[in-house]
Amino acid sequence: MYDSIIIGKGPAGISTAIYISRSNLKCLVIGNDITALKSAKKIENYYGFEEPISGEELFKKGIEQAKKQGIEVKNEEVLDIEYGNDSYIVKTVNNTYKAKTIVLATGKSRKNANIIGEEEFIGKGISYCAICDGFFFKNKNIAVIGNGDYALHEARILHNVSDNVTIFTNGKPLKKTSNIEIKNVIEGRIDRIRGEKRVENILLEDKRSIPVDGIFIAQGTASSIDFAKKLGIIIKNNNIIVNENMETNVPGVYAAGDCTGGLLQISKAVYEGAKCGLSIAKKLKNI
Repeated sequence: MYDSIIIGKGPAGISTAIYISRSNLKCLVIGNDITALKSAKKIENYYGFEEPISGEELFKKGIEQAKKQGIEVKNEEVLDIEYGNDSYIVKTVNNTYKAKTIVLATGKSRKNANIIGEEEFIGKGISYCAICDGFFFKNKNIAVIGNGDYALHEARILHNVSDNVTIFTNGKPLKKTSNIEIKNVIEGRIDRIRGEKRVENILLEDKRSIPVDGIFIAQGTASSIDFAKKLGIIIKNNNIIVNENMETNVPGVYAAGDCTGGLLQISKAVYEGAKCGLSIAKKLKNI
């Protein structure tokens, strides 16, 4: 068992891991290479770099720094986080890990489907969390929009409440590395989501109209906000609420970086990661 598992290997996650490791605690960093940092072509306002550096290079340097300190870093997609027997269980596509504490540091959620009708029907048939809202669609026609392992994972959860679950890949090929099998898959591009007061159907670009009662958006990979919702963590204005020690309202779960809101800058993410790592070390060592 790890003392802490950090979800996300950007500046906030790596900084957290470095401070935990330097406190002689065992931690694991899990994440993929999908990060907003890599889209920054030139960074000129970060301390210590006389010449501009790209976000991708800074991202790689942070991971190498962690590895040189003996920190375990895994390139995996996290699908779910659960609590049981005084520890947290982190499930990735192919593995399961346990830890005393969890740090959410995957950055800001940027995965709206950008489909006509999506904003209009949020809370009126459209949801972003299968565990949170699946019960409301018991024995209904449910759609999951997404084309990867996270979409498959959400669809499997929804199969517990309905046999009528369909994945809509929105014109993209279904990509998966897990062994989750879903029978109903529609790969046509979505034109819009329609309904009167609530979601009623999905109209495809080929003019097919598919009746649905509920739609779950599960594009890309799960974000810190997704995990926070499932764990019952307080969220306000799409930001995870933390105290001065970077603790959420759920004992043993911390958050750092863009997901906590405020200034969306690397310096802020590094600061919160350092503070988070020190807070966990103090808590576990009873300092």
